[in-house]
Amino acid sequence: MSTITELGTLVLAGTKKGKISISNVTEPYGKDTSDIVSIGISLNGQDIQWKSNITYENLEHVIAILQKALDSKK
Repeated sequence: MSTITELGTLVLAGTKKGKISISNVTEPYGKDTSDIVSIGISLNGQDIQWKSNITYENLEHVIAILQKALDSKK
């Protein structure tokens, strides 16, 4: 059974009520499956419209690509 633990939330820039929620999900795909990081986007602050699930094995590379994207906008 999956357990979702919220790691943090932040305001979604450019919206009135939107937020980004980041959570850890244990056993997301059933018993003995590896934890993932789940990033949810809510435009109204409650209902998730978009979600990305990222394995911890890929997280470092995802962060590096996001940092590259941010650096290109500076």
